[in-house]
Amino acid sequence: MAGVGPISQDWEPVVIRKKAPNAATKKDEKVVNAARRSGADIETIKKSNAGTNKAASSSTSLNTRKLDEDTENLSHERVPTELKKAIMQARTEKKLTQAQLAQLINEKPQIIQEYESGKAIPNQQILTKLERALGAKLRGKK
Repeated sequence: MAGVGPISQDWEPVVIRKKAPNAATKKDEKVVNAARRSGADIETIKKSNAGTNKAASSSTSLNTRKLDEDTENLSHERVPTELKKAIMQARTEKKLTQAQLAQLINEKPQIIQEYESGKAIPNQQILTKLERALGAKLRGKK
């Protein structure tokens, strides 16, 4: 070991620290009072609905006013009477039940029932399938 220099430590020192305080500990009354005593700046923010029993979304006065002022009749477009009758007539001429027609166009029987009762919202793809399966023109009679 002759000629070897002094023994030295080449490790980096490890420093162990506590975690930084999170939001809950910053709001703790003891921490706030200690900060006041030390003269640190403390920021206080008043929330808009603080101390009330109202949710932020419960203020509906603006929305209700808009709804009251609205005079439009908002409803879905329904199947016209002529179309209902044309579907029923073409189906009975082919001697098909609603279930058989639904199976032909790969839809549920409930859809055929809704179209014939006038409760369905018209869908151009379904109307095209019905026209092909029934061999009758259902749209464009003007």
